[in-house]
Amino acid sequence: MAEIEHDPGLTPPAEAIHLPEPSYLPAVLALGIMIALVGVITWWPVLAIGLIITVVVLVRWIRSAREEMSELPLSHH
Repeated sequence: MAEIEHDPGLTPPAEAIHLPEPSYLPAVLALGIMIALVGVITWWPVLAIGLIITVVVLVRWIRSAREEMSELPLSHH
């Protein structure tokens, strides 16, 4: 990541802002939920496929969020 040069007359920012990386997981989670809901109406194997997709994506999303949080600094000076 490139450092931004600031005007020497200005004070530096108090803290860095953390933004999560772009992710496809929210869209895939919505797709899994949609497939599960369609399965409730139509056929139970479709429901099972949607639930499997939903659980797998939730586990991956939570795992990636925990990894990102562990990389953040513990103290705010």
